[in-house]
Amino acid sequence: MVSKPAPDATRRSEKSRRAIYAAALSLVAEVGYPKTTVEAIAARAGVGKQTIYRWWSAKADVLLEAFLDLAEQAARAAGHETAAIPDTGDLAADLKAVLRATVDELLDPRFDAPARALTAEGVVNEQLGRVFVTRLLEPQLQLYVARLRSAQDAGHVRPDVDPRIALELFVSPLAQRWLQHTGPISYDYTDTLVDYALYGLAPR
Repeated sequence: MVSKPAPDATRRSEKSRRAIYAAALSLVAEVGYPKTTVEAIAARAGVGKQTIYRWWSAKADVLLEAFLDLAEQAARAAGHETAAIPDTGDLAADLKAVLRATVDELLDPRFDAPARALTAEGVVNEQLGRVFVTRLLEPQLQLYVARLRSAQDAGHVRPDVDPRIALELFVSPLAQRWLQHTGPISYDYTDTLVDYALYGLAPR
């Protein structure tokens, strides 16, 4: 009698985790954050509710982790293997490249719908908003801070400039256009944002 190989628990767990990510993101896009429940995520993913609670304490944790995973997958697909913004010595080119990748992400339906749902809920749900900013948004903004500080060290940005404020010259307008549909988002738009911002940040 030939014995069957033992089930691969690691593979099974990863398959379940992926199903939960997909279910959470699709549900929040379809019905919004308030109506998305752990029970509904479990049912759509084909797992027991206890499986979700074994890995996460609340639906916010599930959604944020699923969203972070989605962002990481998008970065890998775009060829951005490292988190840091590239430093080629050309600040304008580096910023334009990363903002173009951001445009691609924002225009991707897989990203757009859950991102809007979580962002909108974060405005009215202060606790979720703080977690969203702390775990997802601020780490990304700090990448811009690091790149702008490198540019200061190289003499490409005035030494008196606060990088955390300066990054908002190009990041915030893009976010507003995307969230409020105040205008189209495109490579030309983000390239122009960088050009305008760097004109103000350059040494006199």
